[in-house]
Formats: sequence, structure tokens, C-alpha cells
Amino acid sequence: MSHPDKKADFSGVTSSVDTTADKVEKADFSGVTSSVDTTAEKVGQPSPELYTVKAGDTLSHIAKHFYGKASAWNTIYDANRDQLDNPDRIQPGQVLRVPARDDH
Repeated sequence: MSHPDKKADFSGVTSSVDTTADKVEKADFSGVTSSVDTTAEKVGQPSPELYTVKAGDTLSHIAKHFYGKASAWNTIYDANRDQLDNPDRIQPGQVLRVPARDDH
């Protein structure tokens, strides 16, 4: 006679899986980085470009490269306030958002 409230005992069950497939080295994604901007841009506005800071870069140099004028550095600074506390302290390897030029 079975007892309706007694649970099956599987404590002695073991399982193993053997494969004949060749072992394949797993892909190394340790150097992969990803960036997601969770604040939605205005509809119709181009997405910002990403720029990786190089040694010797300043926001003024980056602004001159992207906008043609060093004085536009604050546009880049404002777009990266989440990671920049001081516009004079950018680090090589840092990835900055560079908003699209709005004079098109």
C-alpha cells in the first residue's frame, strides 16, 4: 500500500554523460568590451560615436578632431558626466561618447 504523502527517494541515483565529440577549446572573450547607453537619445538624432582616449588626449583635442573646434569640448564632457567628474582628468583607454554634430 502506498502512502500518498511520501515522496520518492532519489538520493541514491547518479548520472553521468560521456561524449565522443572532440574537445574544442572555448573561445576567449576576455578582451571583449561592450557599452550600452541606457538613456535614450532624442528620436531622429544620430547616435553618438564612441572614442577611446589615447595617451596625451584632452577633451579639447577630441573636440577639435570631431567638431573642428576645440571650444566644443564641453559637448563631449556633458555627454559623459556619468564617468567624468573633472574635464581635465580623462584616462587612456576610457571610452567616451561623442555626440553627433548638430550643425548638419
